[in-house]
Amino acid sequence: MSDPQQDPQQGLRVPHRVVVVGHGMVGARLADELSRRDADGALDVTVLGAEPYEPYNRVLLSDVVAGRTDVAAIGMPLVDDGRTRVLRGTTAVTVDRVARVVLADDGTRHPYDHLVLATGAAARLPDVPGLGTDATALPAGVHALRTLDDAREVVAATVNTPRAVVVGGGVLGVEVALGLAGRGLPTTLVHGAGAPMDRQLDDQAGAVLRGGLEAAGVAVRTGVRPQEVLVVGGRAVGVRLDGATTEPGETLGAGLVVLACGTAPETALARRSGLAVERGVVVGPDLATVTDPRVFAVGDCAQPPEGSRGLVAEGWDQARRLAEHLVALAARPRPAAAVPAGPREHLRLPGDGAGPSMAVRLGTLLSSRAPGARAGGVDARGTDVVKVKAGPLSVVAMGRCGSGRVAAPGERAVRLADPAAGRYVEAVVADGVLVGATCVGDARVAADLTAAYTRRTPVPADPAFLLLTPVMPAAEPATSPEHMPDDATVCRCNGVTKHDIAACVAGGASTQDDVARATRATTGCGSCTEAVCGLVEWLARARPAGPETEDQAVGEVHSSV
Repeated sequence: MSDPQQDPQQGLRVPHRVVVVGHGMVGARLADELSRRDADGALDVTVLGAEPYEPYNRVLLSDVVAGRTDVAAIGMPLVDDGRTRVLRGTTAVTVDRVARVVLADDGTRHPYDHLVLATGAAARLPDVPGLGTDATALPAGVHALRTLDDAREVVAATVNTPRAVVVGGGVLGVEVALGLAGRGLPTTLVHGAGAPMDRQLDDQAGAVLRGGLEAAGVAVRTGVRPQEVLVVGGRAVGVRLDGATTEPGETLGAGLVVLACGTAPETALARRSGLAVERGVVVGPDLATVTDPRVFAVGDCAQPPEGSRGLVAEGWDQARRLAEHLVALAARPRPAAAVPAGPREHLRLPGDGAGPSMAVRLGTLLSSRAPGARAGGVDARGTDVVKVKAGPLSVVAMGRCGSGRVAAPGERAVRLADPAAGRYVEAVVADGVLVGATCVGDARVAADLTAAYTRRTPVPADPAFLLLTPVMPAAEPATSPEHMPDDATVCRCNGVTKHDIAACVAGGASTQDDVARATRATTGCGSCTEAVCGLVEWLARARPAGPETEDQAVGEVHSSV
């Protein structure tokens, strides 16, 4: 492969051209990762985004529906390095892999040395009468919650709709149903399996979750599927469910129907380009397509060897890994850089030299990432923790969990089922460590289990202690940020520690937005926002006045810990 950085006529180094198709959560993160690593300007990055908006956190759309988060608060940090070109409202139409050019719908041509597909996934629609097959042409009142426009329309519909039906009882469906019920809208959740979130929860845990949903005002219909969406005058008026062979199914009246039936990878562009596609774009461990080593795929559209769970942490981890690879391809050899005193790199792979930390709490439940088992050569531990964002209802699952789990040799599972108290906890251990866990209704134990799972903390001789007592005695509610360990992870989605936030504040950051721009804390699931705000406020008050250097200031802030 020839070196795209060398001009044979002039002997000058020219920028390495990277075109990213997709400006969603993973495409935007990749652009940011490239910008942070490309200090020498060795890359010329162009991002094509089909949506006309600045990048936003799709994970928080259910929080927007619930009214816990404003639309203006879910934006993601923008790349502002003067080198990265972002074209919003521009859709890639075709790829000429021979000429290495991407053709966009506005007629522009974008040559590349390496192309990255970050096209994401589209909402999956149930095949029932009344819907059609196009998510962009659904009847009025029917929405597949996938975009910012969808969230705005769902919120607007809650004002004039007497009842709502959510189809699909996975993580998104549970979050949306609880959010709509929290707005005071009578809501029914319809799920084809025997219990909600059956991919993550077994039957007992699902039953406890069902009880929590019903206590929150959500009616639950399980074991049934929509047979038809009833439409009158172009507007949805209800959903008819399938029933027994001799009896008609139940009909649910609703002016708002939210489809949360999963997603399908967006692979049309890859197929048109002649790339290998199965469920997603087939890539190797290095995220390069098996068809063309100059074309990569990341996020929901990719099908890596280790598989994909559709979680944003996986996509962000892929973005970090690919950014390192692309910068390495383009960069000149340089001496090893000194370790900076400011914020460290985030979303680090486990085993990158970070010291051990403990689960701590400051206004929210915090946890840490850790070395873990590798799948297909890629460390996935810490990227497969599923957490429901649903206010007081706590549901967390990770690793070996769910109704389809088959016990492997050497595994041992212990459970605490307490339906009357709305609590269910299961811990799966093997080789002296936690390899999976499910926790419904106990946020404190969930935080300890998450820390044990991601850090591979040795489990007690009797793993039953995992169900009731903290894994680490120091993991107690912090009465003050002063008592938090310096390496306590505050933002698990991005691997941001107290040290990172302290370094930002010592360097002049004074608001949550300042810290988010520098470290990305609060830009994931958002559950750490309260903790980050509390830390920033406390650290700003503790920051000494005067001309001290950043290192001195950070040292003084940390000296009390």
